[in-house]
Parts: sequence; structure tokens; C-alpha cells
Amino acid sequence: MESYDFSAGKLDYQLLRRLLSDLRPSERIIVGPKIGEDAAVIDMGDRYLVAATDPITFVTDLIGWYSVHVNANDVATMGAKPLWFLATVLLPEGQTDESLVWEIFSQMKDACRSLQIEIIGGHTEITPELTRPIVVGTMLGEVDKDKLVTSSGAQLGDAILVTKGVPIEGTAIIAREKENELKRRGVSEETVERAKGFLFEPGISVVRDALIACSVAKINAMHDPTEGGLAMGLWELAEASKVVIEVDMNALPIIPEGRELCQAFGLNPLGTISSGTLLISVPKQHAEEVMKAIEREGIFVAHIGQVVRKGEVCVIAQHADKPKELFPKFPKDEIVRIFQ
Repeated sequence: MESYDFSAGKLDYQLLRRLLSDLRPSERIIVGPKIGEDAAVIDMGDRYLVAATDPITFVTDLIGWYSVHVNANDVATMGAKPLWFLATVLLPEGQTDESLVWEIFSQMKDACRSLQIEIIGGHTEITPELTRPIVVGTMLGEVDKDKLVTSSGAQLGDAILVTKGVPIEGTAIIAREKENELKRRGVSEETVERAKGFLFEPGISVVRDALIACSVAKINAMHDPTEGGLAMGLWELAEASKVVIEVDMNALPIIPEGRELCQAFGLNPLGTISSGTLLISVPKQHAEEVMKAIEREGIFVAHIGQVVRKGEVCVIAQHADKPKELFPKFPKDEIVRIFQ
């Protein structure tokens, strides 16, 4: 019997591949369960329905806000407009009161209003043996059939772009969950306060980034790097598209506050959860056009690499001062370590 890693974080990819291997999606399922894809896609006749689901498990602060944006991101990376949200809200027995419930629901409502999304259903319960609230979100959206984007569409010669920088979400989580410890470790109060605000500016939503990119050019693939950070986002894109991606390590936009907060806990920012960042694989001839459109909306974007081969799965780190090497992998997100 094979041995798998069952520590906190995503399920071991080797086990997940085995679990999914005997699933045979019906003809209406355009995109089914697959490592590296952000959502499922269902043929509804004249358009596609895009469905995504994600839990919020790393944070307690603003959990309702996170749940909407993280799930909206997964729908938007398919080129779709997020429209409808459902939430399963699990609350710890003995630690829940009316103010907590109102707070979580207010956060979800505010986040939905900001993206013009409707809350259409869900489930709530007081759950024994939970130590903190858990919200599992499901987001539905629609996309015209000729506008669908997947994580598996990257092509030879594509430019790889990344928006905003990394690790946006991880930086906000560390600042909000470990504020006092950061100050004890020498991080200034000003830096901590600025990092706490990353949840809103530059923000953890990539909906605008994705919709802008899709409005100006044919995008071959997009992916939302969440758990495992930018590193696993790149590896998942390579896995889904069966390509080799070469990354210029000097072009990686690591946010200074993110680097400092990760360093305080000995974390690698490239492997730290990074909602708010969007990976875009676009034909090289359209890369500049897409970058200019995104920048016009006040969103930073960087060209970090290219697709150099098809038919293999690999991410290569290119350095200015040393030989090429495999890009690091983080099967378990670095952020987990601050909670252990």
C-alpha cells in the first residue's frame, strides 16, 4: 500500500489522481474533476454554467469576505462572470453567539454586493468538536461558449503573466492572525497594519483582472494560485496543460511586506497562499496588449516567463547568475506552519 502525506493542506496529488482516475464525466460536462482546473463547466445549451467550491479554513477573521472572493476567483479564471453564491456555514458549539453569526453573514453580503453577486442558498449548523467557524462556499457563473478559458489551454510560445504580486492573501493572513507575534519578532506596527489591509488593497479578488484580460485578447489559460502559492499555481498550470514553463526568477513580483512577514516566520513567499494573484497564459503577440489593458485599470502586472515545450510537465527556474533548476514545489502551503 502506498504511503501518502496526510498533514494539513491539500490532499496528496498522487492519491487525488487515483481517486479521480475512474470518473467518466457525461457529455454535458465540458470540464470535469482534474488537477489544476479551478472549476467545473456544464453545457446548458446556449451557454456554459461554471461551478466552483472552496472552504475557508486558514483564517477566522473576515471569513465570510474570504469565502465569496476565493470562490468568485475560481469562476472568473474560467472567463466567466460570477453570479450566484451558496454557503455552508459550520459554527463551533459552545463558542457561537448571535454577534458572530451576524458578522459572518454581513461579510458575505458585503462581498457579494461588491461583485454584484446574489446569495441564493446554503446551509447553517452548530457543529460539535469544531474549534473555529468554517465556511464552504460554492460559486456559480456563466460564460459564452466561445469565451471559455481553462487551466489546460496553455500553448507553446505563450507568455506567462502574473498580476499584483505575491503572496497577497498570505501576507494579510499572517498580519491578521499573528499581529502580536510579528511585533515581538521585530516587524514594525506600520508594516503590520499595511499588510492587514492587503485583503482589500491590492485585494484578494482577481475577478477584474480576469475579465479585463479576456476583454482584449484570446487568453489560452488562466489559473488562481491559492494553496501552495505562486509555485504550486505554476506547477498546476503546467500539469493541466501538459507544458514546460520557464520562469525568470528575477521577474517574480514578491511584495516587500510579504517577503518581510514570511521571513519573520521562516516561510518561502513563493509557497504561501496567494489569492489576489492571477496567472495568465496568453499568445506572445498579445501579451503587451493584455498588460497595457490591465495596467490602465491600475492593476500591476508582470511578464514572468513563457511556455517552452508541450507534451511534458515541468516548471523551470531561470536565474541570472546560476544554472537553471526545477522551480520549487510546496505540496503543503507554507502558511500552515504558523498555526502549528
